[in-house]
Amino acid sequence: MAVAKEKEQEPQENVVARTIRETRSELRKVVWPTREETTRLTVVVIAISVVIGLILFVGDSVFLYLYTQLVSLLR
Repeated sequence: MAVAKEKEQEPQENVVARTIRETRSELRKVVWPTREETTRLTVVVIAISVVIGLILFVGDSVFLYLYTQLVSLLR
């Protein structure tokens, strides 16, 4: 029980300072992408987004056409 009470009494400033130190330490370990990698990956994401958007557009157009044909048959 004495150990738990000691941890509870730890000043708040020490916790904040330790958290900031640990965060900085982890950020130093990060391997940031180069400008070329960032550009290339951005182009890939945009291209994939356009392709998926076109697929959804075509699918939606087909279903809209089929729906209008079905509704016109029922009238």
